[in-house]
Amino acid sequence: MGLGPRSPRKAGRQFPAGGKRGRGARGSGRQKKRPPPGRERPHRPPADRSSKTAVDEHPHLSPEALGYFRRALSALKEGPEAGEEKELMVHNILKEVEAQALALTTNRTGSELLQELLGFSPLKPLCQIWTALHSNFRLVACHRCGVHVLQSALLQVPRLLASPAEEKREEEEEKEKDGKNGALEALEELVLGLASEVCDDFLFYCGDTHGSFVVRTLLQVLGGTLLEYERARPRGSQSSEAQRAPTRECKPTDFEVPETFLNCLQDLSSCFLKDIAVFITDKISSFCLQVALQILHRKLPQLCAHLCSATLGYLSTRNSSANGSPLLLFLRDQTSSRLLEQVLLVLEPPKLQSLFEDHFQGQLQMLAAHPIANFPLQRLLDAITTPELLSPVFEELSPALEAILAQGHTGVVVALVGTCRKVGAHQPQILQLLCEAFHCAKPSSRQVACVPLFATLMAYEVYYELKEEEGAVPAEHQMEIATSRALGEVTVLGSLLLQHLLHFSNPALVLRSLGALTGPQLLTLAQSPAGSHVLDAILTSPSVTRKQRRRVLQSLKGQYVALACSRHGSRVLDAIWSGAALGARKEIATELGEQNQELLRDPFGHHVARNVALTTFLKRREAWEQQQSAVAKRRRVLNAILED
Repeated sequence: MGLGPRSPRKAGRQFPAGGKRGRGARGSGRQKKRPPPGRERPHRPPADRSSKTAVDEHPHLSPEALGYFRRALSALKEGPEAGEEKELMVHNILKEVEAQALALTTNRTGSELLQELLGFSPLKPLCQIWTALHSNFRLVACHRCGVHVLQSALLQVPRLLASPAEEKREEEEEKEKDGKNGALEALEELVLGLASEVCDDFLFYCGDTHGSFVVRTLLQVLGGTLLEYERARPRGSQSSEAQRAPTRECKPTDFEVPETFLNCLQDLSSCFLKDIAVFITDKISSFCLQVALQILHRKLPQLCAHLCSATLGYLSTRNSSANGSPLLLFLRDQTSSRLLEQVLLVLEPPKLQSLFEDHFQGQLQMLAAHPIANFPLQRLLDAITTPELLSPVFEELSPALEAILAQGHTGVVVALVGTCRKVGAHQPQILQLLCEAFHCAKPSSRQVACVPLFATLMAYEVYYELKEEEGAVPAEHQMEIATSRALGEVTVLGSLLLQHLLHFSNPALVLRSLGALTGPQLLTLAQSPAGSHVLDAILTSPSVTRKQRRRVLQSLKGQYVALACSRHGSRVLDAIWSGAALGARKEIATELGEQNQELLRDPFGHHVARNVALTTFLKRREAWEQQQSAVAKRRRVLNAILED
């Protein structure tokens, strides 16, 4: 589409969904979310930084032993969930594991089995296995299979620290009986011992392809915060079935840790300051610093601020640029830009304001157009929390909104809209600019088409396949054509855009456009993986009144069966049902009841029928109404409590 801004009336182009970022080539708008630092598998570092221990030095695991552990794990999964028999089975298997821990750890299949076994392991056996591996720490930490056994062991720490009180009492009794440290103390010592090993050769472990995974997991455990759920398996050693399974990401999870862990985290994080240049410029080491910033921001904010200052101080003094701040050069670098994204997200508002004024101001349009620098710009927008900072940013970016869309950097526009929603400023202006960028601002009759255009990221002329000459007066919107056309494919970024707009203080324009969609068009939106979340926003936005919500959703009458028999549509119908009054529930149940057999045969419809209690509705209507009235009453009471 070209890199320059388009003429306001130039038609016939679709806004690209995203551009490229370096050789990694991800959509600029991030339709596929970039993996966070702890998940991405970086390339192998140069030979002089690879593990110093030869791979062939580890013991061999015999086929017979491997077969035994496979059968043992299978028996463990199929056996009783709890009880003495289960405990005895686990202890017996882990006793065998302890004798062959290193061989299992450095074997591809054995590593996978051991990772699963550690998930069942009680405290004491895990400590014994960990101790068996400790003397070969460097080999294990830098081995492509062994590293994930260490990760798995570390990820058991939150579970074991939160072990039931009875288990802790048993540990205390055992400690008093034999005069030795209890298993909990042993676990604490093992974690601190691992941290000491890492600290002694910090640059090596952070720079090693596999060792850096251990450092990142260790930082999370010491800080009592798991940033994400990890399968603790390297890509190369996953089974084909595990590789196909989607990785589920979660919000950070906090857990209690001993004070010694936080002290150790502080010592370990101080190591970054000794060689800050390496952690800023090296691709693998940089991931460790990014994770450290996230943990420290939550647990040791002063040290986090110190690390941020050191990072920005170093970058600001390198390679002065004739075009502005030296920092701009690093914003365009694939490695350092990722680190800067994290720095922007953890900076305190006053520091962020100063950073903008010293380095970003006057450069935002250039950054928005750059294939790499537009990502840190998106994080800057995400980090803004005050109208004082949003106003100059908005003033600088708003004239280039259509050009940014044309360049395929839609993520910048979505981030700006999201910030306007969060801060509560410039909402009418950004909506007007979006309508102008998508060519549906004038004539005013075109505004009713904004939802299909935003959802598909297409300009008006492209979506409706119009041929308008440049400079010609735009044609009026034709409702007959609009209602006869099937809804186009909903993009992820288009869905995010609409979700933000529906949470604006006045979403009337978007709601009018949604209300103009026909039943089949709204059904397509609800059945779309991305579009279904637009319906979620309608149902959850505090800016959408009950009357407005009902006006939009009434188009779905006659579509409930199709909705129920869809993977994403059934979820939307469940959400509609949860918030529906008794009268609306009767209408839904009546329509579904006409196709009861079809619903029961469908895997998604079957669950909807059960949720609606359709069998009771069809056979015992009075009992169904009493049940639904009781549910509605409980919901009203709960809402009243929550409102108070």
